[in-house]
Amino acid sequence: MTSKSAAAAARATVYGYPRQGRGRELKKAIEGYWKGRVDADALRATAAELRRTSWRQLAEAGIQEVPTGDFSYYDHVLDTSVMVGAIPGRHRAAVEADALDGYFAMARGTQDVAPLEMTKWFDTNYHYLVPELGPDTVFTADSAKQVAELREALALGLTARPVLVGPVTYLLLAKPAPGVAADFDPLTLLDRLLPVYAEVLSDLRAAGAEWVQLDEPALVQDRTPAELNAAMRAYRDLGAPTDRPKLLLASYFDQLGDALPVLAKAPVEGLALDFTEAAAANLDALAAVGGLPGKRLIAGVVNGRNIWVNDLTKSLATLGTLLGLADRVDVAASCSLLHVPLDATAERDIEPQILRWLAFARQKTAEIVTLAKGLAQGTGSITGELAANRAALASRANSPITRDPAVRTRVGAVTDTDARRSQPYGERAAAQRAHLGLPLLPTTTIGSFPQTAELRVARADLRAGRIDTAGYEERIKAEIQEVISFQEKTGLDVLVHGEAERNDMVQYFAEQLTGYLATQHGWVQSYGTRYVRPPILAGDISRPEPMTVRWTTYAQSLTPRPVKGMLTGPVTMLAWSFVRDDQPLGDTARQVALALRDEVNDLETAGTSVIQVDEPALRETLPLRAADRPGYLAWATEAFRLTTAGVRPDTQIHTHMCYAEFGDIVQAIDDLDADVISLEAARSHMQVARELAAHGYPREAGPGVYDIHSPRVPSADEAAALLRKGLEAIPAERLWVNPDCGLKTRGWPETRASLDNLVAAAHAVRAELPTAD
Repeated sequence: MTSKSAAAAARATVYGYPRQGRGRELKKAIEGYWKGRVDADALRATAAELRRTSWRQLAEAGIQEVPTGDFSYYDHVLDTSVMVGAIPGRHRAAVEADALDGYFAMARGTQDVAPLEMTKWFDTNYHYLVPELGPDTVFTADSAKQVAELREALALGLTARPVLVGPVTYLLLAKPAPGVAADFDPLTLLDRLLPVYAEVLSDLRAAGAEWVQLDEPALVQDRTPAELNAAMRAYRDLGAPTDRPKLLLASYFDQLGDALPVLAKAPVEGLALDFTEAAAANLDALAAVGGLPGKRLIAGVVNGRNIWVNDLTKSLATLGTLLGLADRVDVAASCSLLHVPLDATAERDIEPQILRWLAFARQKTAEIVTLAKGLAQGTGSITGELAANRAALASRANSPITRDPAVRTRVGAVTDTDARRSQPYGERAAAQRAHLGLPLLPTTTIGSFPQTAELRVARADLRAGRIDTAGYEERIKAEIQEVISFQEKTGLDVLVHGEAERNDMVQYFAEQLTGYLATQHGWVQSYGTRYVRPPILAGDISRPEPMTVRWTTYAQSLTPRPVKGMLTGPVTMLAWSFVRDDQPLGDTARQVALALRDEVNDLETAGTSVIQVDEPALRETLPLRAADRPGYLAWATEAFRLTTAGVRPDTQIHTHMCYAEFGDIVQAIDDLDADVISLEAARSHMQVARELAAHGYPREAGPGVYDIHSPRVPSADEAAALLRKGLEAIPAERLWVNPDCGLKTRGWPETRASLDNLVAAAHAVRAELPTAD
């Protein structure tokens, strides 16, 4: 096919779309179902209407092939486990009794049965449920969800393409089930899994699917020859049947590297590749293998993970280069639009000039449609769109909001000494023990306490002007008093103020720093029904005034026990924001670190002896390719130390991380030089404690003994058993006792019961120690 005919065939498509609805209707319906206020039929009706609305919006915008199967009540990887029958033994009875309730039991657990482990989806803030597999796993096909959603879209008269997690990625994301040897490799189950995928593909073909997309993002990571060989075998086998739909293999988030020749040669009809800046090497690699003669290429040239407008001229140049490399070139975002908010036009509080710089999911679909039109019909067909795009890009580049000379001068003056504590850890630890006087196995929480309906109403009333600032602050004071009183009665050793005044651990700080923009409706799914509104980091960062000192100091005035100051660290402030893309991330991190350093120093001056700087995103943001990791970890750990290094030796610096594969960054955790780290460990059965021990981690650590992402209340015996596992790896003088994460999403009854049990477990195990009084 000539370049001209390839261009004429260009179509606009996407890989996935936000699930929640404009008003987060899905969240409300699911949580209503959990509470018994919404029945199953009403929940399914809400979900079906949200799917129809999304597909119609996409079609009306000009998207010519809509995705199906990407919708989920909780998580698409969990949906895949259901599709292939990989139900953990402890959940089978619940699934057989009621498929929907069993599904949510796998996601959230019950009082009697633990949920699946949860961790981050590659280097995003989306959490997936980790498949549990073993040598005895039996796969069985269940294509009902995928077939039903395809038929819904086809009934609307739409061209639809089902999207599935590919079999290789599914197995690479899986872990050995509890009780299975830790060295079991789920990829050994590939030959057992492929016939099940083949059956699902056959069912989709029978239901009317012309194309099916199989997502293999795990192949953009460094892969062994054996893993690449598995991918080759998988698509050789899946490509063989004659009763299947056409297959589109999709990768995203980075370049494919050695996996590209494997996928290019696979007996499938198309590839979908990321061609944004993060994966620009895919273009040269595709040319090096001779392109995709006779195949379809979907070019991901619109960034599906950030919210800045696309440079249409640059993307058109990339698309033009690709025309000679495939039989047909279609246009898409680089990945599912699940990772961005729904619609920028809903934002009424952002200046119109700045709003021009932003593209949420609906705006990105318009960019994709414009690019497909320009590719098919020539740039003359989109002259107006190109002119508006150039003006928006120039407006952002020339805006004074993006540059503050004072901030840049301060960053330029930073030295290595600024990022080093004044004394080594051993000397600091002795000073802190003398100053704080804590017992062995000290107990604490991670920071937040339940955000009650009353708190949310008070915050909404303040925004709406129904109460004044004084009335709101009295409500916050009362909540802090209650939280401090509860912790004292429960017997916790190091307290927190509960963060009643905070809407979100990143947004709260972003709203008080220069250079950030806040949205009102920019919701993005983090996990299940948990949605966040990532702020937009648009310009240079500084701190006009203290952000947390007042409330922390007030809490400390209520108790003689130490109260932790609570901050969000610089890497997480970047990772959980939509960050500027016009300067190196390390430069932006140093700006945020210096602003937070001022806050840390002010907390210490106000009498705060324990300060926690959370960095849950440190592992999440780790580059997918090993070659890119040293540079990232160098600036990321430096930014943390720059935030925390200005305090006295007897001030104890904590950090916190959760729901990630910590074994990949143990050296970086060490390099942070925090005095204490708390980590999620309950769902992963203290794996991180063993990883810290294997590394020889020399400082104090609190691997969590209470899984806060489940509504179940762990017993004191259960928490004590986990604590004893922790003691097998970490000596008592360096082991803390704490939940996995903050308690914001939990209710007060379960929080009270769980923390009572946590403290009881600490006392019981403390009494077993030979050094106990």
